[in-house]
Amino acid sequence: MTVKHEDGEREAPAGALLEIACDESGSDGENLTGGNTDVFAHASVRLPVVSAAGSVQEIRDRIRSPAEEYKANHLLREKHRAVLEWLLGPSGPIHGHAHVHLTEKAFFVVDRVVGLLLGDPAEALPLFREGRRAFGEDGWREFLRAANRLLRIRYDGEPAEPVDAFFRTVDALRRAHPGTDAAARLDRLAAVRPRADAYRARLLDARVLDGPALIPVLNPLLPAIVTTAAHWSAGGRTVRLVHDRQNMLTPERIAWIEEAARLRGIGFGGLTLVAARQDPRVQLADFLAGIARKIASDELNGRGDPVLTALLRPYVGTASVWGDERSWTLLTRNGDGAALSANINFRGYIAR
Repeated sequence: MTVKHEDGEREAPAGALLEIACDESGSDGENLTGGNTDVFAHASVRLPVVSAAGSVQEIRDRIRSPAEEYKANHLLREKHRAVLEWLLGPSGPIHGHAHVHLTEKAFFVVDRVVGLLLGDPAEALPLFREGRRAFGEDGWREFLRAANRLLRIRYDGEPAEPVDAFFRTVDALRRAHPGTDAAARLDRLAAVRPRADAYRARLLDARVLDGPALIPVLNPLLPAIVTTAAHWSAGGRTVRLVHDRQNMLTPERIAWIEEAARLRGIGFGGLTLVAARQDPRVQLADFLAGIARKIASDELNGRGDPVLTALLRPYVGTASVWGDERSWTLLTRNGDGAALSANINFRGYIAR
């Protein structure tokens, strides 16, 4: 596959490609349980550059802010509500030409830890939905924090501590809530500690390599890019993604994206990394990602705006990683949560 950067391209693929512009909002790296946001959004837009530039200028003309660079927050201000509704609505420039992949971060953590330890992603959704009810808010938050620590790459304390802390939490919750379905699911996790030990040992060995060579389990950007490519390549099309530059997108991690796309039979024609300000299509994706993250987070936390949620709904991808049933129903009119690890293999997550 071709990886194209602003400074040139190697082995340009033959034939025309469908070019899709992308950006994200809500990235906290691997800190999914203690970061600033509870939702990650990856947005993609299919528009010609000239059309996108006209749309960005239209937004500027309508908002009339002196800011040199516009962000989603400009559109989310109440005084610009009409501009926001126009952008998302049927008469707006991106309607029918854009897609959003949402990730509920708490569910992503559960999905990752269950997939890694049990190899059965079907267990993640029931544990997620039963766990909070059975263990209470405090117990559930402690489980999420312990799972986050277990899976994240960076840890500067004793090598065994993330594993010890996770299984202490699992055992405490099992003892405190016997007979519940959630505790029974934790019984399965308690029985596979050797898999957690092996995972941390592989991480410790891999950290002697350069950091960019490690593929983090907990960062939702990489699988979101694969899922975005899958969406736009439906029907056998080949897709090249034009993405805002990210430190996460190192050559090694782009290679992982390519391999994951190949294993799923996705027509992936490469990744172009640009500065968002230099490509109006990426600017529109940046607007949409920030808007979608805010609308989805508000809905997740019970303070959703019905009008904005309805306007976002046509953009939300059904392969989004979302566990909360109530908000998912409102965001998509579909009550079934989605577990990404059924499609993205864990095999590639630790540097070879």
